[in-house]
Amino acid sequence: MPKIALLQMTSGIDPEANLFAIEEAAEEAAAAGAEVLFTPEMSILLDRDRARARHWIESGGPGKVTERLFNHAGEFGIDIALGSQAVAGEGGKWANRSMYFSRHGEGAVEPVTYDKIHMFDVDLASGESWRESNAYEAGRAVVSVEDTPVGRLGLAVCYDLRFPALFGALGDRACDAIAVPAAFTRPTGAAHWHVMLRARAIEAQAFIIAAAQVGRHADGRETYGHSLVVDPWGEVLLDMGGEAPGLGLCEIDLARIAAVRAQVPALANRREIAKS
Repeated sequence: MPKIALLQMTSGIDPEANLFAIEEAAEEAAAAGAEVLFTPEMSILLDRDRARARHWIESGGPGKVTERLFNHAGEFGIDIALGSQAVAGEGGKWANRSMYFSRHGEGAVEPVTYDKIHMFDVDLASGESWRESNAYEAGRAVVSVEDTPVGRLGLAVCYDLRFPALFGALGDRACDAIAVPAAFTRPTGAAHWHVMLRARAIEAQAFIIAAAQVGRHADGRETYGHSLVVDPWGEVLLDMGGEAPGLGLCEIDLARIAAVRAQVPALANRREIAKS
């Protein structure tokens, strides 16, 4: 059974410090026998001050991160699923981009990438207000990574979790696992995080691997934590709690996927619903 690692982080406004934490975790996870390290959304820079973040995002910083993680995947012998980082996009906006680095990569730095599709534009009862679409361009493509240590891996990011159609599309691709890196707020996390991740695992009949941000961050926000691994039956295999950053390890029994799909063949039985 492949072993995976999840890095629960309290990322701040210093990209170098955040990247160093990922590099240390990759080395530690590889030494523990993990084949993939999963990190949260906005692993490299979590900064709600967009004017302050802009210099780093648009100065080529993200490109340097890509090169370093590509090299570390090969050096440590572990795949790295970077939850996401902000990168300069087209039309003056940024993209919230996941990246998957294979330890077997050769030549140019070319990770598989996915841009977050659904933008977090909300006003919460707690008084928090978020307008992700003001700075970020929504992605348009459904993406999966073939032949990873956990099989076919679907990619999603945080707020995507609330949109079952994306997970239906990943289910149509027969993904064995789906990564859902996140920086969930405390109010929404406490209300919905566990139940939605378990529901998506059951619907897609796949493992859900959700590395999360946790605690109070340098930019003033607070995140929920509770990095989770959920199996295709909806059973929680790993919950890293909501108190502190750290590294968690979990074994993935890929035989569980076929057993669940045979017991309840929901993917095979699904039908298109006509729109009236």
